[in-house]
Amino acid sequence: MSPQKDEPITSVARSEFVAVRQSQTVQQALESIRGHEVAERIVYFYVTDDQDRLVGVLPVRRLLMASADTGIDALMVKRLVRVPDTARVSDALELFVLHRLLALPVVDAHGRIKGVVDVGQFTEEVLDFAEKERVDTLFEAMGVRLSELKDAGPLRAWRARFPWLIATMAGGVTCALLAGVFEQALEASVVLSFFLTLVLGLGESVASQSMTFVVQELRGKQPSAAWYIKSVIRECATALLLGLSSGVIAALVVWLWRRDPAAAVVIGGAITASIITAAWMGLTIPALLHRLRLDPRIAAGPLALALADLCTVTIYLGLATIVLLR
Repeated sequence: MSPQKDEPITSVARSEFVAVRQSQTVQQALESIRGHEVAERIVYFYVTDDQDRLVGVLPVRRLLMASADTGIDALMVKRLVRVPDTARVSDALELFVLHRLLALPVVDAHGRIKGVVDVGQFTEEVLDFAEKERVDTLFEAMGVRLSELKDAGPLRAWRARFPWLIATMAGGVTCALLAGVFEQALEASVVLSFFLTLVLGLGESVASQSMTFVVQELRGKQPSAAWYIKSVIRECATALLLGLSSGVIAALVVWLWRRDPAAAVVIGGAITASIITAAWMGLTIPALLHRLRLDPRIAAGPLALALADLCTVTIYLGLATIVLLR
């Protein structure tokens, strides 16, 4: 009988797994493994430290192909995908779909491995879940749940969809008011208005990418300060490269087309700064909502994009005011 998606993951986790020590060599690990009854389906060995905490995963192929004196620490995969023992079967299905792994370790609050779940236990469920996940993700990015719209009448569909349009409208109106505040900058260089849509579009695209990454990353776990700092550094570094690449291209187009170096500097610099800001916004908002125990998949999309637009317009026209009207 197939497990239900709301069952505790511990009810389906199997105890037939083999753990080796991080401090062992390949030869020592193989000798240790020979003393265990290895299940037929095993594809990974799990690496633990002296306190029995899970610190890595060792694919069988890596172990068999390595020389006898190689340390396990050098062979193991240190980036772990694990399921907390408080999770449900649905959480494991999400991780199987997202990471395409064959097995997942189940760990307790101290990081000690308590069991393993195998993708073979859920093959049909994973396929169904993957299809549903693709459709749900599309609708959630727009701020609605597919379950709320299915078989809904016009009035119910309006109630589900309109509140999030208000967030988009509020952001758009605020952007228009901001443009009015910086009207002199727009009058000083008409080319700025030509590229406003491009700058907004790039910011929204990067915010959406960062938001999608974070929503997927946070499934089944709580964001910590260390995770947030590491993620911000990684996303902002990536955004810097994206911003510089896009900004240089846009600046070259402006300079070659209009021969306006000041406008080229404004547009190129604003694109770089707004992309970095949008990436940070797309990461921070869903993480904050998740921390507050709200659903980031629904609320983060409209909110992150609206705030990204506000920041983008402020950066763009503020930089134009500094450069063109100084």
